[in-house]
Amino acid sequence: MRLLRHTLCILAAVLVLLSQSFAFQAPSGSQSQPPSATNSGSKPKVKPNCTSSGTYVNSKGQTVPRPENCSAPPEGATAQCRDGTYSFSKSRRGTCSHHGGVAKWL
Repeated sequence: MRLLRHTLCILAAVLVLLSQSFAFQAPSGSQSQPPSATNSGSKPKVKPNCTSSGTYVNSKGQTVPRPENCSAPPEGATAQCRDGTYSFSKSRRGTCSHHGGVAKWL
């Protein structure tokens, strides 16, 4: 009975981790842009659609926004995490540590 419970707990943890990695992946494919933006050569100033995750206090005592899911890099983001969220971390150490690590620095 103990072995069965242990196996079920491990299976549930694996399923949760897998579902999170699929839920936060950015959709592949091209995103359509307005015709004026494609011809002008400059990037349009479009505010990304983000889901706010609140804030936290970093190791230096600063209040920083938690990583957010956004349709594009938001203003002030410093890195994109491997799960697709954008981080506002003030230092490189620990950035995206609960989001699979840093995919790219912005």
